[in-house]
Amino acid sequence: MLRPDNLKVIIAGGGTGGHVFPAIAIANAIRTKVYNARILFVGAKGRLEMQKVPAAGYHIIGLNISGLQRRITWKNLLVPLKLIDSIVRSKNIVKRYKPDIVIGVGGYASGPLVRAAAKQGIPTLIQEQNSYAGLTNKLLAKKVNKICVAYEGMERFFPADKIYLTGNPVRDDILKAADKKQIGLEFFNLSNEKKVVLVVGGSLGARSMNEAIKDSIKELVDNNLQIIWQTGKFFSQQAKNVSNDKKGISVHAFIDRMDLAYAASDLVVSRAGAIAVSEICALQKPAILVPSPYVAEDHQTRNAMALVNINAAVLVADKDARDKLGSAILDLIFDENKIYKLKESIARMSYRDAASNIAGVALSLVKN
Repeated sequence: MLRPDNLKVIIAGGGTGGHVFPAIAIANAIRTKVYNARILFVGAKGRLEMQKVPAAGYHIIGLNISGLQRRITWKNLLVPLKLIDSIVRSKNIVKRYKPDIVIGVGGYASGPLVRAAAKQGIPTLIQEQNSYAGLTNKLLAKKVNKICVAYEGMERFFPADKIYLTGNPVRDDILKAADKKQIGLEFFNLSNEKKVVLVVGGSLGARSMNEAIKDSIKELVDNNLQIIWQTGKFFSQQAKNVSNDKKGISVHAFIDRMDLAYAASDLVVSRAGAIAVSEICALQKPAILVPSPYVAEDHQTRNAMALVNINAAVLVADKDARDKLGSAILDLIFDENKIYKLKESIARMSYRDAASNIAGVALSLVKN
């Protein structure tokens, strides 16, 4: 275990669970390697990190920063002013805190803080979660010292000599899910005599996936399948209405115990956000991915194709979900040969020590 005195780290970014939870995992990994490290988070006011980071035991400062709204609104007029304010505040935070290393994990606060640190000569590292680099990280790439990525072939976005293939951090409770199958089945009140499909469309749900499951639920149940169904809050009542008279359907607006949901499942049907894909890979779960078409640069489709191209997952396009998702589930879940091949291929994408690896790369930059 390293023991440099007064090691100070800033981790910047957030906005969604896909950024926040990996950031916390990196912080925990740094603390494992350097037990007395002082870690400060910088996030965006009003975003998820402002609750989750303190709950994990870390201090966080919020910047008044936001992105452009896709719809026309007066709030977009405030974005440049917020950005300028965040740039000034980021400079002051770096000057006052004097970190030994700054890590950017993506999200609104990552850009100004990492940029400020790099300009002040502080060692910097960014983590790119997706297979197609985001604009902020592409702009930061020339300024930072090292870049941790989750996919091969990222040289098309970043300088090759800065890239480290580490994978995306996955929460420790998720990594331990493989040993919890019976606990998971009991938690969701399911039988161990029937196969289980986990359907999860992100924290808010996915209408295309929800409609597809609603339309095919009778056929799925008639084929002796059980379903753990995360619907999002807007579809949960409809899902309960169509499943109330059916056994083996566990409907949830949001699933807090994703470790047990993964543990109980034989097949995962999911969006293709970076962290969802990383969790599926880490657990080597056979999966049908339905990428959201409503994200920047269509990065979910690119994430999914990184698996599909090596025969590690099945893809159903969002526009085809209602017509094809039910049959895709039935075609795959009973095909033991196909399941075996998917598991064999997805093992190549499994990075179970990603948080520790990223922490190691970050600490290698710390000036002695």
